[in-house]
Amino acid sequence: MIETLYESRWLGVYRNGHWDFVRRPNSDAAVGVLAVTSDAKVLLVEQFRIPMQKRVIEIPAGLVGDEEEFRGEDLSETARRELIEETGYQAESMVPLMSSPTSAGMTCETTHLFLASGLTRVGPGGGTGSEDITVHEVPLVEMRSFLRAKENQGCLVDFKIQAALWEAGL
Repeated sequence: MIETLYESRWLGVYRNGHWDFVRRPNSDAAVGVLAVTSDAKVLLVEQFRIPMQKRVIEIPAGLVGDEEEFRGEDLSETARRELIEETGYQAESMVPLMSSPTSAGMTCETTHLFLASGLTRVGPGGGTGSEDITVHEVPLVEMRSFLRAKENQGCLVDFKIQAALWEAGL
């Protein structure tokens, strides 16, 4: 039997027997997008993440169906929308790479990773009004040195970057 310990608009804390876990009330899934330009640059985003209290380097990503107007939206459509919102790039192709538990001991959320190609700039990116996202276009051949340099500057690097690159064979 699942007991509700706390619930807000964005997060719930629950107990099942001896195990406490969290869940988003409006979404059990997230998407992440490995976006690669025609000249072999990977689009990464950088933003301050409140739980970490640091800037984090990530692939463009977002929750699935967390807003009423997007409930029931196809995973690839969510990935396309988030890519435009965060980077300003539209993808001609959005191919599923893998799906995996986000943090299996803490939440039931699953992250679905996609490979985006055939990119065209259609807007400024940077996220919604409540987000402060910096877009980085990183040459694939410079990825390791870029990430190392960002870590040396105090940023954290989300492992989904490496997982997506590996799954895409890059």
